[in-house]
Amino acid sequence: MIILDTSFLIDSLSGPRRSAAKLRGAIERGERLALPAVVLYEWLRGPRLTEEVAAQEALFPAHEALAYGHAEAALSAKLYRSVARGRGREIDLAIAATALLRNASLWTLNRSDFSDIPDLRVNT
Repeated sequence: MIILDTSFLIDSLSGPRRSAAKLRGAIERGERLALPAVVLYEWLRGPRLTEEVAAQEALFPAHEALAYGHAEAALSAKLYRSVARGRGREIDLAIAATALLRNASLWTLNRSDFSDIPDLRVNT
């Protein structure tokens, strides 16, 4: 499974869509891609065009977003306490916890945001 970070989703579905080819390739290969609810939150709070949200819904329906439940909350809190700089990174830590609990890799354009999280497989 591959968890998508907000940076990758934005780069795939909006603006010049630089990551669209990589996303399309993963879909064509049958990769299992997933969108955490916290990524959906970050995505939807931005200035999104109607067609961008429609594309997201076609690929990653909101009702299928990975829930942020008690296990994710507990692991996010543990990560927060273990990294050198947790404050201001709460969403990133929640995304990382979602990936770790599912033994999934994370696709992000912001590798440095996740570089200090043990056992997290990060790809770009």
